[in-house]
Amino acid sequence: MYFKRFYDTDLAQASYLLGCQKTGECLVVDPVRDIAQYLDEANRQKLRVTHVTETHIHADYLSGSRELAQATGAQLLLSGEGSDGWQYTYEGSNPVKLRDGDRFMVGNVRIQAVHTPGHTPEHLSFLVTDTPRGDIPSMILTGDFVFVGDLGRPDLLDEAAGAQDTRFIGARQMFASLRDKFLTLPDYVQVWPGHGSGSACGKALGAVPTTTVGYERALSWWGQLVAQGNEDAFTQQLLSGQPDAPLYYGRMKTENRDGPALLGKVQPLAELSTEAVKAKLAAGARLIDTRTKESHQAAAPVGSVNIPDGGTLETWAGWLLTPDREFILLAPRDRAEDLRRKLWMVGLDHVIGFLASAEGLETVSAQPIPATELDSHPKALILDVRAKTEYEEGHIPGARQLHAGRLPWRLDTLPRDREIIVHCQGGARSATAASLLRAEGFNVLELAGGYDAWAKTQNT
Repeated sequence: MYFKRFYDTDLAQASYLLGCQKTGECLVVDPVRDIAQYLDEANRQKLRVTHVTETHIHADYLSGSRELAQATGAQLLLSGEGSDGWQYTYEGSNPVKLRDGDRFMVGNVRIQAVHTPGHTPEHLSFLVTDTPRGDIPSMILTGDFVFVGDLGRPDLLDEAAGAQDTRFIGARQMFASLRDKFLTLPDYVQVWPGHGSGSACGKALGAVPTTTVGYERALSWWGQLVAQGNEDAFTQQLLSGQPDAPLYYGRMKTENRDGPALLGKVQPLAELSTEAVKAKLAAGARLIDTRTKESHQAAAPVGSVNIPDGGTLETWAGWLLTPDREFILLAPRDRAEDLRRKLWMVGLDHVIGFLASAEGLETVSAQPIPATELDSHPKALILDVRAKTEYEEGHIPGARQLHAGRLPWRLDTLPRDREIIVHCQGGARSATAASLLRAEGFNVLELAGGYDAWAKTQNT
């Protein structure tokens, strides 16, 4: 059996390729939309993609399962489990519906679907058995069910998709899935989850890529609670302290349920002239400034949103941008195409070109103010764009907390007739959030150094 893990560090998302070298077949689990990486790896290993599946209807990124099946002719297999409103409704892709206990072969590798609801109602895990070596499973791909050191949060339908009180049902389902499915497996079974440290799909995910059933049974926070049958304590601990769910998750859930748009054959991204960019911006397009926050703050193109090229571009793009307009990248020529592909991860497909330099665009200074000057703005709204858990640990008196990942959907709750001073913990998140508010016409300032800088002024 051939096995490879692919990992996107921005969204802390893992996908997997499993192949049988004897027959040349392979399966991809939880692929992203930039499918070239799977095709390239299959080609290197002399495999062909014959099966594509996913563990559940994802919330944090747009699935590539439909894209990969369409490109390869592979059989698409999706969960047939779930509740009303949250079952796959694909049309035209003719997926095979998998239910608890269903098995299929990828060459000599046996895959068994295990219904493990909790994070979502339709969630499947996949037991993997390399049959030439024996008839017992060697690993389980757990998606957003069991992570290294944590569990998938059961509150996303409430937090981001408009449901009410499904978190309590999900917590009970999670408890049962652990008791009746996961903990019945032998200790030696390897666990390969769908996310790692940094994902908002849980609150304390480990940074190592894999674990075992036995290790989680012995050392997880939930192991003893499940063994004792203490469902109430388990539910309370599972639901407490979960991070704010960015509201773009609701859009991802819906698109992934109904079938993500197909990208097909994509033409190279065009470099646009300054005049063409100005015309597009005047017609409603948005400029994504991928330079550093310092470069943006020194000369911010009017109407632009600053999402620096780096390890969090996909996350921030999902948080602050919506797909109802065209986008232009302000990015170097050798980075534009790669950045465009990163935006596919969160369903931002309408990138119409790029500009390599801001020269010729109208710009404004967006320099932050030092914390020592905060008292000079007594009428300003202090907007704390950190997570609610950070805010609860300490905040500037009178500040309003609004997670940055909820800003585009809460603009109508912010004042346009007074100054807004935006801050986060250290200044990185607030710079990006402030650029969105500035692009939307708000009177915005940033607090240099964020809450950390303000806290230091209170100790001097």
